[in-house]
Amino acid sequence: MTRIDRIAEPWGTRTPYGPGEQWPTRVDSHLADGLTEADVDRWVQSATILHSNGDGLDIAVKDDRIVGVRGRAVDRVNHGRLGPKDLFGWQANNSPDRLTEPLIRRDGELVETDWDTAMDAVAGRCRELLAEQGPSAISFYTTGQLFLEEYYTLGLIAHGGIGTNHVDGNTRLCTATAAAALKESFACDGQPGSYTDIDHADVIALYGHNMAETQTVLWTRILDRLAGPNPPKVVCIDPRETPVARHATVHLAPRPGTNVMLANALLHEVIGNGWVDAGYVEQHAVGFEELAERVRDYPPELAAEVCDVPVERIREAARVIGTAERLVSSVLQGFYQANQATAAAVQVNNIHIVRGMLGKPGCGILQMNGQPTAQNTRECGADGDLPAFRNWSNDEHIADLARVWNVDPMDIPHYSPPTHAMQMFRYAEEGSIRFMWVQATNPAVSLPELGRIREVLAQERLFLVVQDIFLSETAQLADVVLPAATWGEKTGTFTNVDRTVHLSEKAVEPPGHARPDLDIFLDFAHRLGLKDKDGAPLVKWSTPEEAFEGWKECTRGRPCDYTGLSYDKLRGGSGIQWPCNDEHPDGTERIYVDGQFWSDPSYCESYGRDLVTGAPLSPVEYKAMNPSGKAVLKAAEYVPPHEVISEDHPFQLMTGRTLYHFHTRTKTGRAPQLQGAAPEVWAEMAASDAADRGLTEGDVLEISTPRGRVEAKLRISGIRPGVVFLPFHYGYWDAPGGHEPGGKRGRAANELTITDWDPCSKQPIFKTAAAAVKRLEKADGPSPAPTTTGSRPVTDGVPPTTGGDAALCTEELATVAGGDR
Repeated sequence: MTRIDRIAEPWGTRTPYGPGEQWPTRVDSHLADGLTEADVDRWVQSATILHSNGDGLDIAVKDDRIVGVRGRAVDRVNHGRLGPKDLFGWQANNSPDRLTEPLIRRDGELVETDWDTAMDAVAGRCRELLAEQGPSAISFYTTGQLFLEEYYTLGLIAHGGIGTNHVDGNTRLCTATAAAALKESFACDGQPGSYTDIDHADVIALYGHNMAETQTVLWTRILDRLAGPNPPKVVCIDPRETPVARHATVHLAPRPGTNVMLANALLHEVIGNGWVDAGYVEQHAVGFEELAERVRDYPPELAAEVCDVPVERIREAARVIGTAERLVSSVLQGFYQANQATAAAVQVNNIHIVRGMLGKPGCGILQMNGQPTAQNTRECGADGDLPAFRNWSNDEHIADLARVWNVDPMDIPHYSPPTHAMQMFRYAEEGSIRFMWVQATNPAVSLPELGRIREVLAQERLFLVVQDIFLSETAQLADVVLPAATWGEKTGTFTNVDRTVHLSEKAVEPPGHARPDLDIFLDFAHRLGLKDKDGAPLVKWSTPEEAFEGWKECTRGRPCDYTGLSYDKLRGGSGIQWPCNDEHPDGTERIYVDGQFWSDPSYCESYGRDLVTGAPLSPVEYKAMNPSGKAVLKAAEYVPPHEVISEDHPFQLMTGRTLYHFHTRTKTGRAPQLQGAAPEVWAEMAASDAADRGLTEGDVLEISTPRGRVEAKLRISGIRPGVVFLPFHYGYWDAPGGHEPGGKRGRAANELTITDWDPCSKQPIFKTAAAAVKRLEKADGPSPAPTTTGSRPVTDGVPPTTGGDAALCTEELATVAGGDR
């Protein structure tokens, strides 16, 4: 048994292995103070819901309370390992400030009420607006935290029952570009690769993906490969000196907003040097000539100037990628939340297509998700897409979905594109959307330009319903607050980035009168009296397992085919990758094997868009371009960011994450170890920028843009010059000193960000706002930023702590290779 501090050592101990070998097992666990495994009454199967990796775990229960977690040794995703958020985040379930009773606004105040009163108010207002204005008045803004069964039920109610296409969620902020990029290249969502590709790769390229902090267990897998024989080379593209960058063979730190320029230069070298699988491209792709012509205009010398990256380093990265025998690429927010998000992510797909690096061990793309159940929002129709990757623009797909739901095809809105989140809030601002139901997310902290968002949510003409487990900043603005059950308090399934489906069983009862999200949706559908075309209830299930069986039928014959799965099949063992059906009864490790794509014009999910303008292609245009259903190589020119630096605002502002928190900290901020590791917002700046302005570590800075201001202590880090970084997790529910939203002492990074989004994915741009910085107070100690992460200081004399109270950060963990604990 080894006792290690998993705050100070987030990735745990090494279990080295070589290419083609199986990743060794290492079972991680954490129990409440003073407890041992012998004290646990029962272990209940689940998986993590505080990041998108999908780590299999078991929940420890004692006296009908959650008291800890243990990694599942048999699970294909993590082989028993858990990250810090897995190990400690469960404590939020037991927080004393959980919502336990419905709340309703009376005389300007939220007061407790009963479920009938709350749901009558919700359903009643919805009915009034449907009669007065129709479905266009109703909107739903969901999350990346619910279960598959809940998303599918929500999509059925919203699209098939109410008839609104105003359905989206906070996955628009983090994962929309993953879906958009896959649709552009392969005409369908769904990750081509598998986590097991890391076991075989000789090169791993990470594009704007600080995997060490966002998917800690997946990064642990890479660290174990790096510690073993014949380790892979690592290419990192990130403006910050993250842990990934510190392990990289080549690290490129481009100016924010220049990703397309850099990616085009890499393709310029790959194609120009003949590192192309010409036979694969000829047989399985369209668009090569146009791509080759486009990237000829982007030599490394031009990219070096625009991106401010040494030209020889661009060439070295291209050589490593271009000569790889087995290439794995991963993409996340550094590309997705940036200028030209979809265009940049698509160029990564292009590299794999021209190199023939698809459908083989060690040859995979992971267009990463940011949230744990984001894949299900896309699959189930809870983010604007239609369920099971059906095509909004294909009347036969609409008719088939209408058959599954037993409704008239004209009752399913497909007269215009689905409404993305930023447009939904614009409609609410204008007054056409007058009902918004927010579930398990916190737009009053997470959306850009928060001053505007707070004004939208606070309008008297907008009826705001918030369904959550805590009284978040958003819930404080609501007309009705519905207390929800969360992970561990309900049963359901969810799917991770590499298409692995996990079952999460109910371990304990929710507190007070909190209800599972599925039960709340079913109650709503009943009160609205939603019917199918034969007069039977539209929603034909009452339990999660029944909902899963309904979902399976919806997926039959579609790319994300779940028909071979069941709750019983998912119990007791590992998660299973879709498609899982009669043809693939044990799941499917990799898709697009031998160039078999889901891009046939009659079958595909999307006809694609112009990468620069976002204009959609018509069915006729797509069929002419890709009649036989191949992969699509799409070129894009570089376009500079819309907001540029100036004399008054000389820095580019980037927002992002830290390893120890998730989203707006509603859960992780209530876990003492995680909160102790990163207790307060900070601002990162390069040493040269700090020296030029006479700033020192720990100085209190004001960071401002034309939209707002934030106060934060300075961390002098390895970030590239000209950039300021703020973590976006910090809102106001626990703000020290009584920070007020939009008040004198701003704390939330999104006070500063701009209302702008990618033309294809509609994902907001959080990475290129122009900012000013000034010192308010001299340092009285170091910044509270962690020192184990991308915010590691570069100055001398900073105490070697992780930020916060070190006494909270020492925990016991048994981590012995081979599965012994």
